[in-house]
Amino acid sequence: MRWLLLIFYVGSSYATDTLYLYNWNNYISNATVARFEARCGCKLVRDYYADNEEMLAKLAAGASGYDLIVPTGNAVEALLRSNQLRPLDKTKLNNLGNLKPEFLNAFFDPGNRYSVPYAYTVTLLGYNVEKLRALNLPTDTWALIFEPRYLEKLKGRVTVLDSQRELMAAALRYLGYSANDADETKWQQARDLILRAKPYWAAFNASSYIKELTVGNIWLAHGYSSDMFQARADAEKAGRPFHIGYSIPREGAVLALDSMVLHKTGRQPELALRFIDFMLEGPNSAELTNLIGSGNPNQAAMRYIDARFFQTNADNRAVFPDASAMRRLEMLRDLDRKQRRVLNRIWTEIKLR
Repeated sequence: MRWLLLIFYVGSSYATDTLYLYNWNNYISNATVARFEARCGCKLVRDYYADNEEMLAKLAAGASGYDLIVPTGNAVEALLRSNQLRPLDKTKLNNLGNLKPEFLNAFFDPGNRYSVPYAYTVTLLGYNVEKLRALNLPTDTWALIFEPRYLEKLKGRVTVLDSQRELMAAALRYLGYSANDADETKWQQARDLILRAKPYWAAFNASSYIKELTVGNIWLAHGYSSDMFQARADAEKAGRPFHIGYSIPREGAVLALDSMVLHKTGRQPELALRFIDFMLEGPNSAELTNLIGSGNPNQAAMRYIDARFFQTNADNRAVFPDASAMRRLEMLRDLDRKQRRVLNRIWTEIKLR
């Protein structure tokens, strides 16, 4: 009898469809989730990662069962190269036409056979306006996180992303190279630049730097535009005696276009397509921008985005870069196996020294 009851319980737990989403931290609103669950009569279960490399490593180690993932372009490349994605049935995506043409047919998925743009961010500098102004420091250059002449005034108050690709990209751009330059000699130059600056940094941090910036423990952070927007909003809400600003360094930076993809191990591809089409609706897509300040590739969302995002100022141009800023941005590309080994070795050296 006990076995019969157990079988009935396990069977009933699958009576409601469950969609498993593997996503970035804080990259969908609870209101959006609740609205989708109500529409589909299903349950959306979320798991989180803080970096593309973390997500790829978890999948490589055997993690399975995710229906939907929201990787950045270079990670989409890696997932396609390892044959992990399902092609999209576009006949089920009625709202695909809402996307802005400039965000379609990206290098990592020509024709968008496997990926649908979700949101984008810019990797930039977030800072305590009052502290940096008092120290008479510039706010529009990667020199702030790499040059000792500035770092001496900021020692212990700086965090950089705990991401080999992002930190190396910032160093490469500061040195005048492409963020995608894979020449080992240039990587070594970037390594040396990072190691020179490392003693001045408080931490490599990809998850809690928003809070550290918001409460004033950190005065300068290398991070994502959506996170900096959140830090500013949190500081204002808490009535902090300072403001958070953010800027795209003049040397150039990384544009990360995150897309929704279907993983082959997912058990609910039809439900995953329903979710993608739901997120392509203007109000649902806009809700993410209004919540966290992400850039939005959806034209139908524009009318629902809060008007403050369209005010002309430097901070808003960091969220919605204009044509001039776009020319200074690069999307990261995937690395081959040999390049990954070299970069992993350099990264290990950076972290251990």
